[in-house]
Amino acid sequence: MTVLGLQWWAPSAPLQARIRRAWLIYAGLALLVIAAGLWGSGEIGRQRAEVALETQARNDATLNAALLRTVLEKYRALPFVLSQDSALATALAGNDPGTLDRLDRKLEMLATGTKAAVIYVIGKDGTALAASNWREPTSFVGNDYRFREYFQRALAKGQAEHFALGSVSKKPGLYVSQRIDGSSGPLGVVVVKVEFDDVEADWNASGKPSYVVDERGIVLVTSIPSWRFMTIGEIPPDRLFSIRESLQFGDAPLRPLPFHVVGTLGAGLDLARIVMPGDAGETEFLNVQVPVPTTAWQLQHLVSLTAPMDASVREARLLTLLVLLPLLAAGAFLLRRRHSLALRIFREQHAREELERRVTERTLDLSQARDRLQAEITDHRNTEQKLQAVQHDLVQANRLAILGQVAAGVAHEINQPVATIRAYADNARVFLNRGQTAPAGENLLRIAALTERIGSITEELKAFARKGRSAPEPTAVIDIIEGAVMLLRSRFAGRMDTLDLRLPAVGTMVMGNRIRLEQVLINLLQNALEAVAPKGEQGRVEIRVESGEDTVMLTVADNGPGISPKIREGLFTPFNTSKESGLGLGLVISKDIVADYGGRMEVSSDGSGTQFTVFLKRA
Repeated sequence: MTVLGLQWWAPSAPLQARIRRAWLIYAGLALLVIAAGLWGSGEIGRQRAEVALETQARNDATLNAALLRTVLEKYRALPFVLSQDSALATALAGNDPGTLDRLDRKLEMLATGTKAAVIYVIGKDGTALAASNWREPTSFVGNDYRFREYFQRALAKGQAEHFALGSVSKKPGLYVSQRIDGSSGPLGVVVVKVEFDDVEADWNASGKPSYVVDERGIVLVTSIPSWRFMTIGEIPPDRLFSIRESLQFGDAPLRPLPFHVVGTLGAGLDLARIVMPGDAGETEFLNVQVPVPTTAWQLQHLVSLTAPMDASVREARLLTLLVLLPLLAAGAFLLRRRHSLALRIFREQHAREELERRVTERTLDLSQARDRLQAEITDHRNTEQKLQAVQHDLVQANRLAILGQVAAGVAHEINQPVATIRAYADNARVFLNRGQTAPAGENLLRIAALTERIGSITEELKAFARKGRSAPEPTAVIDIIEGAVMLLRSRFAGRMDTLDLRLPAVGTMVMGNRIRLEQVLINLLQNALEAVAPKGEQGRVEIRVESGEDTVMLTVADNGPGISPKIREGLFTPFNTSKESGLGLGLVISKDIVADYGGRMEVSSDGSGTQFTVFLKRA
């Protein structure tokens, strides 16, 4: 069978059997790898989720404990400060109704300012004499608190803290008490009740159960109200009876919390896994225990394990599939490629001879094409060299044409100093004959100054006429402007007063060659001066320099008639000129010179004049 000019070989029966067997083995291995990968990634995901949840749970528990400690420390100092209040001691000692009324109002103001649940004062007989809630129906004034442990311990030891259910308000809270001493002994006890509604609300907002238990395992503060006064495990009957007799927790049944511990994690007992029943079945939680500083309490914080672990396992297994499936697909592709490679070898072997023949013919064609290409490259290089030589000659020709135009004016410029030198020399000789050396010396100094002027003009002409293309170097803009003006001064002697020179700062430098950049400026000034000639005294040619961050802009603007649109379209095209005697090369050469130094030239023109702007790199 022939396909696309190549012999097609169908696989034999043994080869087909080997291919089929290889695919079955590969499929079995692929299923085994996927199963092992999913199991292993699930375990890794579960472990990672457990570690992350443990870290998060410890941080949350520590923050909750710190928040609880902050609240406790806020109110612990208040009973001590009140116990030192002389007005309070006086009210207890005198037991005067007016004094006690003022004490009620004072305690009410303090409770409002400190946000304490209630502040009250108990006489040494156990009767509340004044309270911040004296206006409310549930006022503590007149109630007997001798049975309260915080009253008994405060009288005996000076201070006490006791968490209990309010006998009047039926609200749980921590009672912080301080004994009030007088000159003849104890006068009574001041008590501040702290309720933890705000703390419990903050814990509840996190969506993660948190609760505080005392040393007996009874829940005191919790983000789940139904758990309050429940216990961790069973309390012995004798101890349970004494707790109920004290009325510390009212008639609370003190039942165990609705979950059970299924195991501990880590080396200590501060981390456990619990299972909590719910409407959707049992939910597994991580239970972290941290001590509450300055108390005998323990804060326990629960973090759900089920949903985060399931999400982590799914993510790990999905990632495993994303890695395994491309690898298995690549393996299948390689296996398929290996099978097809054997068939391709047979086809390529029979096509090799034809291919070699065609390669030989193509190689010959390529060799001939290479020889032709090399000849064309050589021609292009020769043409480029000739073009560069012609360009240099045009630049030099333009420069010499400018010199020719200014030659007559320069000759006149030199003749005047020469005639003056002759006059000064004759006068000096007369003064010397008379013995007047001082006037003769002054004449000689004037002759020297005039010779320096003639020398500067001739040196400028020689430098300008010099041929060559030098590398760019830092060049002062003010030197470029002054050199161009000096060369044009003689030719346009009657019109130089139309120039408005706005010289730049002395330190303004550009990258380029002074002579070549003078040639550019001479071309622009020459065109501008010729354009404003018909206007006479109203003609104006302005030269200004503006410095940017990386660029220096040299602008030559005139108020001549402007450039016609036809000429402006091909302004930088060789031999395009509006002058009868012009060649149309000056602007073309100027633009090339500016481009050689990495700059550019822009022009704008209308009926009110023409403006050329040369952008040069700042040195």
